[in-house]
Amino acid sequence: MSKKGAQKNTKNKAKHSKLMARKVNKQKAEKALRKERLKEIVKRAKEEGAQ
Repeated sequence: MSKKGAQKNTKNKAKHSKLMARKVNKQKAEKALRKERLKEIVKRAKEEGAQ
């Protein structure tokens, strides 16, 4: 027999999903930024090594 009234725990689940998505997006952005910085460092090192 189903319960009557408001659904249980849906607001909390939605909030958790939103926060987890935000966390994953932040991690992806930081990873991309790190990769770009590393590429720049490698590029500079190659230029200095060539001279």
